[in-house]
Amino acid sequence: MYYESMAKMPPEVLEYLRAIGKKYGQLGGKASAQSLTAVERSARAKKASLAAAKKRTAERLVREQKRKRAK
Repeated sequence: MYYESMAKMPPEVLEYLRAIGKKYGQLGGKASAQSLTAVERSARAKKASLAAAKKRTAERLVREQKRKRAK
C-alpha cells in the first residue's frame, strides 16, 4: 500500500522527500537522545534490548526445529 501511493507521486516530489529523509533522518537518534531524560533513554534501551532478545530466541527456535526435522 505504501509503495503504491509512492508510485503516484511526481518524481520531483519523491526526490525531494528522499533528500529530506537522508539529511534529517541521520539526526533522529542524536536529537531524540538529547531531548530524553535518563529514565526515558533507559526505558527505550530496555525495550530495544528485549525486542532483540525476542528475535534471537525466535531465530534459535526455528533453527532447533529444523535440526529436529532433519534427524
